[in-house]
Amino acid sequence: MIIKNISVKSVLSKSNLPVSDFSANPYVGCSHACKYCYASFMKRFTNHSEEWGTFVDVKEWPEIKNPKKYSGKEIFLSSVTDPYQPLEAKFLRTRKLLEELQGSGARISIATKSDLILRDLDLLKNFPDVRVSFSINTLDEKFRADMDKAVSIERRLNAMKTLHDAKIRTTCFISPIFPGISDVKAIIERAKDFCNLIWLENLNLRGDYKARILNYIHENHPELDALYREIYTKKNLSYWFDLNEEIKEFSEALGLAYVHNDDSMKNPFDAPPIIVNYFFHEQITR
Repeated sequence: MIIKNISVKSVLSKSNLPVSDFSANPYVGCSHACKYCYASFMKRFTNHSEEWGTFVDVKEWPEIKNPKKYSGKEIFLSSVTDPYQPLEAKFLRTRKLLEELQGSGARISIATKSDLILRDLDLLKNFPDVRVSFSINTLDEKFRADMDKAVSIERRLNAMKTLHDAKIRTTCFISPIFPGISDVKAIIERAKDFCNLIWLENLNLRGDYKARILNYIHENHPELDALYREIYTKKNLSYWFDLNEEIKEFSEALGLAYVHNDDSMKNPFDAPPIIVNYFFHEQITR
């Protein structure tokens, strides 16, 4: 792993994401090395020629002088890195940011694949409307290990439950859904009792990781070659339409609300989760 420290003017930047006002990326790069990571495009802007997952830049930034200017704003950690990747245990960049934002009134949204987030539970409890999402697209640890170097699925689920028990809103982010591999219904069954939202997003193949994933399917699941060619070469979306109907019926049978492209619904904390399908939002279907 190539690690270096870099200085930046600010760790916060205006967000183009519809779910947040600002994004915060305490690191450049990520040691989770997910084979399907869309954020690998960041190499083009950071002068890194190394393979994605083999380098991390640790950011140093000036202390936030007026944190209250973020009152009522939603800050997303993180859009192109995991704020709780293993190096966070040593460098404490994410914790530093949370400490600087204490008392600001900012709303914090975090996406991670790590249970290291539990270390900062003391800080998270002080923010209004904290949301934490865990990426879980399989219950098969072998497939998980083939795809990323993050902690086990069981550890992610246990961390989700711990946060939910602490009255912090949690999201089970079933993404990316691998056709023929990800058992969406089984994941919903496993997580539904300790999350407030369940997001669904399909596998979107583009950039330099498209060939990597298709080669993986060919070598490890040749029985799915035809399906993946149909979806990712012929651009046939019928698989996702069919899965949408299947999950809709499944949700109704469980008594769970099922919506598309909208996470603005907010049930009481102890209510069953809302399932939000993002299969057909513009970024996926273009």
